[in-house]
Amino acid sequence: MKHAMMRNLLVAGALATVTLAAACTDQQPEASGPVPLRMAIWSANEGHLDLFESIAAGYVAEHGDQVSGVTFETLTGTSYISALTTQIAGGNSPDLAWVQETNAGEFVGGGVLHDLAPTLAETPGYDLPDVLPASLDLWRNGDAIYAYPFSHSPFGMYVNLDLIKAAGQPTPETLIKSGDWTWDKVAEIAAATAKQTGKGGLTVPWETWDQLAPWWAGWGAAGWSADGATCTFTSPEMKEFFGWLHRGTYQTGAMIKPGDSLPFAGGEAAFSVGQLSLSGSLDGFSWDFVPLPAGPKATVNMVGQAGVGVIARGPNPERAADFLAYFTDQTQGAELATFFPPPRTSLLTVDTFKKAAPKLSEEQIQRTILDVVPKATTKPGHPRFSQFTDLVKKDLDVAFAPDGDLGAALDQVCADLQPLLQTN
Repeated sequence: MKHAMMRNLLVAGALATVTLAAACTDQQPEASGPVPLRMAIWSANEGHLDLFESIAAGYVAEHGDQVSGVTFETLTGTSYISALTTQIAGGNSPDLAWVQETNAGEFVGGGVLHDLAPTLAETPGYDLPDVLPASLDLWRNGDAIYAYPFSHSPFGMYVNLDLIKAAGQPTPETLIKSGDWTWDKVAEIAAATAKQTGKGGLTVPWETWDQLAPWWAGWGAAGWSADGATCTFTSPEMKEFFGWLHRGTYQTGAMIKPGDSLPFAGGEAAFSVGQLSLSGSLDGFSWDFVPLPAGPKATVNMVGQAGVGVIARGPNPERAADFLAYFTDQTQGAELATFFPPPRTSLLTVDTFKKAAPKLSEEQIQRTILDVVPKATTKPGHPRFSQFTDLVKKDLDVAFAPDGDLGAALDQVCADLQPLLQTN
């Protein structure tokens, strides 16, 4: 944990350096002849890379007088964001980069990214109104747009139908039709299934606490206020949620305990919250993919995002912005949708998602993706997320312990978090 906390302090320091450079240094004029572009990504998937290189080749064929080639650099190691910010702060910045929703505030608010709005508005046929307005919320500042959310993927609930039927439990489809599809019902079925089958109930993202956001939203809970200035882990709603999670883990057996390996993809668990990509790894048992259940306060649909932006201090921001407009227009957006759920209204079709997730049925796509995405909220991030993610995890690990004092643990989260939220 000490190493992880130091890593995030270094990330925060690198972002501060990048912000200072953006504020105090004039952009150098771009080269007059064709230039190479470099995009930082976290994927090493050969299918992704083949597609990106194909799109880039098409762009270079049309714009060879401006861009000589595009390289896609997979940043690996302990932290993609750490590697990226180190490159930027060290003067070896890529031209473009992927950024996750949790770090959007740091990159947008810190002046790290180049404003794309003029380029997107001026690119013929780009059709910016086709992009769901809510999908751009994290990447806007006034009229400026700092990234395009190329992956806009809803969270849903995966269900091992073989396990729950073997335990004599009702299917989610039945509960959805009767209006009884709730988190409490999931916990009840998960506990009964685990007891009857000897397998796991509901998988929990114990190591990545922010992945619980789609869960606790149903309780009306949030980690911080809407303006990001106040810690709300001590709210009654959050304490109620963690109490529910703790009881399900250590009293009823509904949740798989921290450290236990019972993967859903291996057929070892009854339920798992996941996104579109999980479907590709499922084989050997009958399963379903349904919308997130209702919580005590609300039914909340949520998406996770990854944006692609142009680094303001990169070597060629104007040319990189032009390539980004080509890379994410309607035509190339349809190609990207082979792997990444798109934010474009025109691409929210069954055919689009059958290409991206061929194992999903038309009904699953319609019910859990197409009916959900237009009204979904985006998983929350924060402008100081890198500074506090490991602090929060350290405190929540106490809450996740069998004998953990939930109230004291959540109080400690806010004691550690509030000074960082108030820092200018």
